[in-house]
Amino acid sequence: MGSRLSFKQKPMLLLVVIHSFFTLTRSQSTTCRTSCGDIPIEYPFGIDDGCGSPYYRYILVCSESGKLEVRTPSGRYLVHNVSYADPHILVTDPFMWNCEDGENYRPTRPFSLDTSTRFKLSPQNEYLFFNCSEDHVIVKPKPIFCERFPERCDSSCDSGSYLCRHMPGCSFPMSGSSCCSYSPRATESLRLMLKYCTSYTSVYWRNVGAPQPYHQIPDYGIRIDFDIPVTTRCLQCQDPSKGGGTCGFDTETQSFMCLCKEGNSTSHCKDFDAARHSRRVNVIAGTATAVSAAGAFGVGAGIWYLKKVRAKAPVTCGVQSNENRLF
Repeated sequence: MGSRLSFKQKPMLLLVVIHSFFTLTRSQSTTCRTSCGDIPIEYPFGIDDGCGSPYYRYILVCSESGKLEVRTPSGRYLVHNVSYADPHILVTDPFMWNCEDGENYRPTRPFSLDTSTRFKLSPQNEYLFFNCSEDHVIVKPKPIFCERFPERCDSSCDSGSYLCRHMPGCSFPMSGSSCCSYSPRATESLRLMLKYCTSYTSVYWRNVGAPQPYHQIPDYGIRIDFDIPVTTRCLQCQDPSKGGGTCGFDTETQSFMCLCKEGNSTSHCKDFDAARHSRRVNVIAGTATAVSAAGAFGVGAGIWYLKKVRAKAPVTCGVQSNENRLF
């Protein structure tokens, strides 16, 4: 039979449980790092569990070398930039073709995203495929009507594209039909294309703020757009006048939690201070009540004791003497 806790051990166990609970709560509220390397980490992202939005839990990782990486079903990729004003992240795939490869089209794996997250491939991406089988892929200059009806050209790969002739950062154009530009509707399309093409690379159109049509220039990388879930509770939590907390979530229930320096709150940090003050007042009032009750009990016990002593005291025919004197 297992040993039972003694009367003295039970309070100690209770204290250990309470201490562990508050230590966990405190650690969750103080480990939200705001950067990884030189990249700021803001809501809805978090690199510490319980920080940011649960929709992006376990997606961003800060490596031991201080590099921000994103997890996807196809691997972990280096993040070069995160924009919160125009919500997107930029990543690079080391397995993709680059200018240094030249005519060496090494086999690669397709980049993919988890469709259950709020990430999606940006329409500003274009993908260049190399050495595609013309028996399975339509490789030819894209007809003019494709610009007006792009849905009719989803299966074609444009060999006469601007990017094949003006590769960003390359000093040479790609020759013949070895390069063609493709705009997939989903990451699944990339996987299907690579069944019939040797390699590929991704180019995104970067906004530079110049007048149209020169407001965008091509650059290597994969742009991933994301949503920022805006809630009233998060706005209240972040409001400096309400304590300036950090939006997070309970790691067990994934319900919203405002992370404050002093601890966690379900609304905002000033409410946490008010609740803590209320708890302190209740503790003081409870202590005072306990003391009053203990005092009343003590007085009652004293009276009972006196009555008991008086009942046993010797009486000398009603004559009071020094032996039976109580007061």
